[in-house]
Amino acid sequence: MPHDLNRALNPKTVVVVGSKRADGYMWLRNYAPFGERDGCKLYSVQIDPNEIPGIEAMGVTNFTSLADVPGDVDYAMLAVPRQVATRVMTDCAKKQVCGVALFTSGFAETGEADATAMQDQLLQIATDGGIALIGPNCMGLYNRKLGIRQSGDQGHGDGGEVGFIGQSGTHSINFGLVGEQHGVRVSTSISIGNAIILDVPDYLDYLADDADTKVIAMYIEGVKDGPRFVQSLRRAASMKPVVVWKGGVTDAGARATASHTGSLATEQAVFSAIVRQAGAIEAHSLEDTIDVVKALLYAKPSTGRRMGLMAMTGGQSVVITDAFVGAGLDVPRLSDASYAELGSFFNIVGGSFQNPLDMGGTIGFGGSAETLTRLFDILERDENVDGIAMEMASGFLARMWQANPVSLDGLLDTLAAHKEKSSKPFAAVLQPQHVEDVVRQARVRVQERGIAVFASFERAAGALSRAIAYHRFRAGLD
Repeated sequence: MPHDLNRALNPKTVVVVGSKRADGYMWLRNYAPFGERDGCKLYSVQIDPNEIPGIEAMGVTNFTSLADVPGDVDYAMLAVPRQVATRVMTDCAKKQVCGVALFTSGFAETGEADATAMQDQLLQIATDGGIALIGPNCMGLYNRKLGIRQSGDQGHGDGGEVGFIGQSGTHSINFGLVGEQHGVRVSTSISIGNAIILDVPDYLDYLADDADTKVIAMYIEGVKDGPRFVQSLRRAASMKPVVVWKGGVTDAGARATASHTGSLATEQAVFSAIVRQAGAIEAHSLEDTIDVVKALLYAKPSTGRRMGLMAMTGGQSVVITDAFVGAGLDVPRLSDASYAELGSFFNIVGGSFQNPLDMGGTIGFGGSAETLTRLFDILERDENVDGIAMEMASGFLARMWQANPVSLDGLLDTLAAHKEKSSKPFAAVLQPQHVEDVVRQARVRVQERGIAVFASFERAAGALSRAIAYHRFRAGLD
């Protein structure tokens, strides 16, 4: 029986079963923004009379039976003891609940025979009842637009552009939290846990067709149906970028995978080849995944690998070159026309107008808008340059920004104006160094202008390189 994932992941009526005072009524609080939306209904099912007053004090109507909940139920979160999970799932089947997320853990991932048998019972109940079961052992759904959250710390309101599939509740939550600090907002995120009914391919197919999702990212440890995974991954990657972060890449990590979600880890070289051949993009950590997604969202697409680099000092010119070349990109000589124009005004003392441009002495560390714009225009016209990356001198600028926060506006206006008119991808590098607090605030302001900004040369180079590789693959160049 096909599952109605659109209804389950975009619900109008949600029920939390088993919310209790001991965890601060966590799931009801996580879903509180949903309950406050017009046309959305949030209910509780709890039989313990000691818990009901606290639930009702939150303004949530409680029922002692799922059968008593009025109307159809689109999505239910079950936070119940393992021993009663099958009974509650049976109630969900009788109520014809469309989608169920089972927070409860302690099933096949334990390796215990009775726990595995219990999971098999859940599988049978969900299959017979046509329930789109997420989990067990998961954090379920995060729909930012609807206010259904995996954690009360996650944002809600306007929807995002990035779909996320997570075989870890922690990584699913953190992708939403950390990503938002970097301008990466979730459209739909699903923490899938043991994935006994719905697996990665089901969610890939859904997100590939979801109009709100522009980029798909995922954290996975293993897949149950390899051929189907490859088919869904190839289809999704042909429609939009897909970034794959795999856990369990070492022997010890593979053992941890088995005890985490009960999945069988795939040998890393084989998995990397599958991702590459499907046209997807491999990432290696949470930060790496977010960086690649950021490059895909905020840097214009390009199939060219030749970078024009802009650094603030001679030493930084050397290491930014090493970073980008090390990531598989090229740092070529500029055209003769560019060198002729640069030579007419560039401050040679303490600087160089090769590639990278050692530009600190020419534009001033505060960033002369007129001169910086001229440098951008030269690199934009240069036929040897396919993309541009620029260091922002965080140490010097931090002192200036702290003294006068408005002073950043002029520089941001210049960067945003360049990005708007340029046909080439552009990235800024703002390194935390010894001024992390100031840089964090500045990064948010850079991101608000729609500019991809990275915490190091290596992270910028790695993200841009893989974004370019994706666009080359789609263009049939590699």
